[in-house]
Amino acid sequence: MSSDATINGYSNPEKSQLHRADEVEDLVDAVKSLIIPFIRDADNAVSTRASGSIGVDAQGAPGRNVLVDSHKPEELVKKLEFSIPDNGTGKEGLLDVIQTILRYSVNTWDQGFMDKLYSAINPVGVASDLLLTALNTNVHIFKTSPALTIIEKTTSRKLANLFGFTGPRAGGITCPGGSASNMTSLVIARATLFPDTKDSGNANHAFALFTSAHGHYSVSKAAMTCGIGSDAVTAVAVDANGCMLPSALRAAILEAKEAGKTPLYINATAGTTVWGSYDPFTDIAAVAREFGIWLHIDGSWGGPAVFSSTQRHKLAGSELADSITVNPHKMLNVPIPCSFLITNDVAVFQRANALRAGYLFHDPDAGGEVWDLADLGLQCGRRGDALNLALAWVFYGDKEFERKVDGAFSAAAYLATLVQESDDFVLLSSNPPPCLQVCFYYAPGGVLAGDAEENTRRTREIVERLVPRGFMVDYAPGERGSLFRVVVNCSTLRSTVEGLFRALREAGREVVPE
Repeated sequence: MSSDATINGYSNPEKSQLHRADEVEDLVDAVKSLIIPFIRDADNAVSTRASGSIGVDAQGAPGRNVLVDSHKPEELVKKLEFSIPDNGTGKEGLLDVIQTILRYSVNTWDQGFMDKLYSAINPVGVASDLLLTALNTNVHIFKTSPALTIIEKTTSRKLANLFGFTGPRAGGITCPGGSASNMTSLVIARATLFPDTKDSGNANHAFALFTSAHGHYSVSKAAMTCGIGSDAVTAVAVDANGCMLPSALRAAILEAKEAGKTPLYINATAGTTVWGSYDPFTDIAAVAREFGIWLHIDGSWGGPAVFSSTQRHKLAGSELADSITVNPHKMLNVPIPCSFLITNDVAVFQRANALRAGYLFHDPDAGGEVWDLADLGLQCGRRGDALNLALAWVFYGDKEFERKVDGAFSAAAYLATLVQESDDFVLLSSNPPPCLQVCFYYAPGGVLAGDAEENTRRTREIVERLVPRGFMVDYAPGERGSLFRVVVNCSTLRSTVEGLFRALREAGREVVPE
């Protein structure tokens, strides 16, 4: 191939035949040679996580921290030295950038990553995400995405069935994350209960929304985005276990009505962000029916407990909801984003969101099954995210999903037990915890500091000292200062829990010397 027919070593389509398959093969092989060692490093670090430290090399120097090469933002800007060149740098430049990204990214495959409500994807996710990228399909109309449309509809229906949605048109759609699913549910609720708002907006309605005091901030964000306003959201009181109180919900609704507001939407939660609590859905549904209010369940985090025969009781009453958000990219370890919004009748979604776009939807009045999925939600451009759950489900099956979920709940209970039985900590979560996060304070001798600021200092400094030991955990505000919130996942080993506990005790004794 002559030099004038190539660009950075690859064919120039204006001057030669296409050789894209060869180019992709070459690049994928090259990138694979960088990614596989990145994942293998995390596998090889398992033994050091069990010890609670990263260990030392043959010369006695600290070993490499596979979890993260941590730097402050200003420092990382200098180290990355990332810029967009005027002239392309080709394969060599591309691989250099990828290698740098891998070096300075958090390795979520590492057992020590216990910071957020997600972790590394399962191996199937690499294959499914690669397939989605290669297809580059917009799953907005059936014509351009026939296979992925059917897969999304089939997967959504089976997922909806698990939650008790068994109507002939039960199913749902995927959205780009749990916040997007929650916002879409609010849009659907408003258009369904008050159809005039589709054309006239909120008009004279002063809508009122209700969510748990421990609910996710996305509800207020959705109210703000939809022009309802975050002030319209009432944070309903919770009980000692962090569960919404139905009596408090009912009182809040009556108060809103007396103030001339229009109760519109209740957001209950399956697995709150900090405590992992599950609201009492059956009792909340009774309140929703009494006042004719849309009931949505945000199961972004705790929804996949439905796969476990020993855990699904926490979702009793979910079939009474009008809509449910479920994020398999959290508990089930499929690639981000993979968030489903499911319901008992997707025709409700279509009536709420459909618009006459004749250049796109050519047969909007066909009736029956909805095949153009963009007609059900807010997006036109839609990635085929359902495939990431579908292929994992095909690969693992119900029983293996159940085993993984049960294993994660067992790991959370084990950590809670270690904390509870130690003289150095005060467990705040129940044991076993309601979901996969464990909340506690560092308290030498079992005594908390009397000052909330001191508890916050201890928590933050211990969290910082865990990172060089190969662990990344999070903290959250609490009544007596910031508390630890450690999140286990479906791949967390018992030995990792033990290693983390050792690291917590060692770091604690550095922060609060005896």
